[in-house]
Amino acid sequence: MEKYTVEGSVSVKAVLNGGKREIFEILFDRERKDRDLSFILKKAKEMGVKYTPCKRSDIDAVATGKTHGGIIAHVGDRFYQTEEDLFAAEKPFIVLLEGIEDPYNFGDSLRSIYAAGATGVIVPSRNWLTAASVVIKASAGASEFLPTVVSEDLGKTVISAREKGLKVYCAERRDAVSLYEKDLTEPVILAIGGEMRGLSRAVLDNADGNVFIPYGSGFRCALSASAASAVIGFEVMRQRMK
Repeated sequence: MEKYTVEGSVSVKAVLNGGKREIFEILFDRERKDRDLSFILKKAKEMGVKYTPCKRSDIDAVATGKTHGGIIAHVGDRFYQTEEDLFAAEKPFIVLLEGIEDPYNFGDSLRSIYAAGATGVIVPSRNWLTAASVVIKASAGASEFLPTVVSEDLGKTVISAREKGLKVYCAERRDAVSLYEKDLTEPVILAIGGEMRGLSRAVLDNADGNVFIPYGSGFRCALSASAASAVIGFEVMRQRMK
């Protein structure tokens, strides 16, 4: 099993509350005293997680960044869900993320779709979830709460979703209709690709169609995955709140 170090109160609280990783140990600055730390230690005690007071310099020596605030946790691999778990959700709103080049962009995408009420996320087997510390921090902990499926064959996953009655739409401008003209209140998967590599043919060729985000100018380039995730995610939320 791989071991990762996550840093900062937000990230440590996320792994504790998310319940999707084994937590081996929490290290904290023994001089630190605040409400966040009290909550974390209380939660760790309830869960039987080891926590150890340390000198700040000892934490600095282990941490990769300087924004840990005097608390880190050593954790294991994330536990994933199955396709059946995601497809069986009440009124599924799932986002498929593919081809994102940067772990910060990936984490920020997860933050946006979780805030918009997504019920799950699908990612390819080669993804940024192994960059646990960066992704958890960039997603403000959202990566630890979103039910997640790692797919070895995205085309097969898309076909399986459609067989289960979900609609699958790709964020792709070619042969697309406006995002705001599409009914997104039904069980749906929205597939979003990175701005450089985009979505694979396996996803595009097996989807129900494409949607595009209308621009307010003649801008010709793609939005970042995180920006597209925010626009698309909150349009799904808006339609479902009617």
